[in-house]
Formats: sequence, structure tokens, C-alpha cells
Amino acid sequence: MAVLSPTTIDLRGYAAAIGLELSETEIEELRGLIEPTMDLYRALDTFDDEILSPQYPRGPASVPPAEQNPHNGWSFRIRAEGAGSGLLGGRSVALKDNICFVGAPLLNGAAAALEYLPESDATVATRVLAHGAIITGKAVCEYMCASGGSHTSASGPVRNPHDPAHMAGGSSSGCAVLVASGAVDMAIGTDQGGSIRVPASFCGIVGMKPTHGLVPYTGIIGIDPTLDHAGPMTLSVTDNALLLQALAGPDGLDPRQNAPRTGDYLSDIEVGVAGLRIGIVQEGFGLTISDPVVDESVRAAAAILGKLGAAVEDVSIPIHAAGALVWVPITAEGAIRTLFQTHGLSTLQRGFYPVDLLDHLARWRESANDWPVNVTAVALTALHMNEKYNGRYYARAQNLLRKVAAAYDEMLSVYDVLVMPTTPMTAPPLPPADADAATTVRLASEPLTNTGVFDATGHPALSVPCGFSGALPIGLMMIGRHYDEPTLYRAARALEKQLAPDMRPASRQ
Repeated sequence: MAVLSPTTIDLRGYAAAIGLELSETEIEELRGLIEPTMDLYRALDTFDDEILSPQYPRGPASVPPAEQNPHNGWSFRIRAEGAGSGLLGGRSVALKDNICFVGAPLLNGAAAALEYLPESDATVATRVLAHGAIITGKAVCEYMCASGGSHTSASGPVRNPHDPAHMAGGSSSGCAVLVASGAVDMAIGTDQGGSIRVPASFCGIVGMKPTHGLVPYTGIIGIDPTLDHAGPMTLSVTDNALLLQALAGPDGLDPRQNAPRTGDYLSDIEVGVAGLRIGIVQEGFGLTISDPVVDESVRAAAAILGKLGAAVEDVSIPIHAAGALVWVPITAEGAIRTLFQTHGLSTLQRGFYPVDLLDHLARWRESANDWPVNVTAVALTALHMNEKYNGRYYARAQNLLRKVAAAYDEMLSVYDVLVMPTTPMTAPPLPPADADAATTVRLASEPLTNTGVFDATGHPALSVPCGFSGALPIGLMMIGRHYDEPTLYRAARALEKQLAPDMRPASRQ
């Protein structure tokens, strides 16, 4: 790429943008002073850039026909066989379509005209292949991963396998559908506000948002580095722990990772819950949008854990109700900076920077008129707050976050696991194509009510099926201490064994 020197007109515009008054003589003088620096940039461009080359071969990518994609879960089909044996030997895995995988286009929920062909594989893709898995395709995600519903992807709504008239949840909508319907054994989703746990709840599967930084995010489109999580989505608790075992640990490339403490997620999974202390967080129930059937089902599941030997008690964490005060400003303003100002890349941190992804995301203005209304509303809100208040409220939210996180930490110093509904409701009906803007935004945001705050605090949070309301699954969320995923799996597996006969997955496709 040719590095162009700034023109007089360029410099005049840049100066005006920062309130700098320069004479024409000063501008010409500055052009000469800047030129040697331009030569350094040109020299940098002569070096080959780093890419994370694929370590395993794969076939061509294709868009599956409708009859092979009944719930619109697949974005692309592609087959890559891994090491052949290992922890995940022979298991089929789908990747959310914000995860880079060479050979398969990446859409991030946008229109096909904006597809991007990555030059590097994400670390999570390389890891599952190294452990013997078979990657079989990319799963549809919501537009810019910005919705808790499954009605905003440019490729159309993603339908719940339990009732196709209802949502699958978002933004890892396709991942949940493919796992719930049996199209794949496992999927890797991402979560900045509930995007693993909400679709897991709506589709009746197991979804883990691990401790922040436990799973490397290298090669995945993010929203804000302090919120970005990737994690496993599976039919069973044991498979979820198995996939996390393959994914967890530092890769030396992701600046989100700060010496993460990995564990053995399988060794104690069958120990049971005797001796554990479990707190039922009152503030997660009885909301204005809560379905009483959901609340009752989650409480009944917690009572089962009590019968199995856990000490189960109601607890109160009043600041949980203020979770949106930290999560919304960080998400909205962080997304503006990450996606529209730094074009998907972190700044001021060492790590791997996929330049081809930056070049692609820098084209965001080309698609602005096609954004769903929920994306537009968030973008304009964040631009307003940045313009008028200079990031002040992003900073205040990050500062309040320490108090919020400390409240959960204090409760988790007494209790091993905290429990509440993953989503206050079961999967809502998909809106009609001509739904009004208010409906589109409401259905994108309401499912995230209980989940978003834990992206901000970084605590591990696991959604596990605990019942049905009619044909639609209900999800129970377990929250644990940082890096204490093994205890969450232990409690979830104990519950799963009691409920397994009643928690049949959707018919396989």
C-alpha cells in the first residue's frame, strides 16, 4: 500500500479538527518537517506482515442450500480435519461467524457484499483442530454481534429448533441452533453481554462464558477488550468442560490475557454438590419482564441442588440491579472505539494485530445505511456521549465497575456458586419483517438483563437447561469466582444428572 504524504489541504483539515490555527507558511513548513517521518512509514511497509498461517488443511467453503439449513444456523460450510486424535478426537465444531478461519468468508452478521476472507486462523480454531476436532463450518451471528435476539442478521432470522416461530437468542444464534439440533457436537461462541448464555438458554443447551482472559480472543472481532469473551457451547455439561479444556490458556498474542489460571475442568465434574454453598440472587428474579414460570423453574432446580447436599439460601446483591449502569456505557462507547475508530483492534497494548481485518473493518461506512435499528441506536448514542462528554461516562462506568465486581466477590467469598435465571423469559416469538423500531430494539436488549454485568466483571457464568415452559427451554445461570470454572461444572453436572430425562434436546437435523 502506497503511503501518501499529507497535502496542504489535508494538513489544514487536520489542524481545524483539533482546533489548531496555522498560517499557510506554517503549513508548508510542517509539510517539510513531516516528510522524513513519511519515509519511515514507507520503509515499514517493505517488511512482510505477520499472519497466523493455517496449520491444518481444509476444503472449499460453500453456502448450504435451504433444505440443509432449516433454522438458518449455517453461514458457510467448510471442512477442516484436525490432528485425528486427542481430547476432541472426531468431534464436529462450528465457529461463530466473527471468528477468523482461513478459507471461509467472515460476515459478522453483515450482508454478503461485505464478506471478508481472513489471512489468519483464530487461536481457538487452531486449538480445537490440534486437539483432534473437525471444524465443519461457520455459524450465523447477529449483525455486528449486537443483539440478544436472533432477528438482526443480514442473512435473516435464526429460528429456534424447539419452535421455529421463536427466537434462538443472540448473538451466537447459529452456534446454539446447530448444537441444539445436533448438526454439530460443539460450537465456539463469543460473549460481550450474554451472547453465549442467552442463546444457550433459549435453545436448551449448555453455554459457558469463562473468566475474562481465560480463552484467547486472538483473531476474533471484538467489541471492547474489557468485555470480549470466547467460550464453549455444547449439549452436555461434560462436553462443555471438555471443550474449555482444549481452549483455555494463554497464547502469547492476546492482550486481554493476564497470566490466566487454567484448571482441570473434568477431574471433579462427577463429585457432586455436597458441601457447596449456593446463593440464589434475589435481584435476578421478579423483574418487570420476568416470566413467573422461568423464576419458578430456576428456584425448583436450585432446590434440587439442596436435596443433593448443597446449602442453598436466598441472598441479596442490591447492586445487581445497577448492572446496566456499568455494562451499557462500556459496551456502547467501547464498540464505537473498537469497531469504528480503531477498526477492530486494541490499542496501547502488545499483541497480534491482523492488518487485513483492520483494512476490512475500516470499510464500516459502506454499510451504515444497512445497519439494523438496534445497531444504529447504539452507535448514535455512543457517538453523542463521546462528542459531548469526551468518554467521561465510559470512565465513570469502568470506575463503578470495581464496586460492582467487589459486591459479587464479597458474596462469592461466602458462597461457592450464585444462581439466577439466565434470561428472565423463554425465547420470544420472532418479530414480523415489518416490526417497528421499538420492537426490534426491545427484543435485542431485554434478554441481556441478567447476563451483561458479568461480562463487565469478568466472572465465569454458565447457562444450563433446567426446565421447559411449553416447548421452550429455560436456562439457569451459575456464577462463580474468577477462574473457578471447575466448581460451576461440578454443580451443573449434578443438576444435569437429575434433570437429564426431562431435558431432551430438539430433534436432530
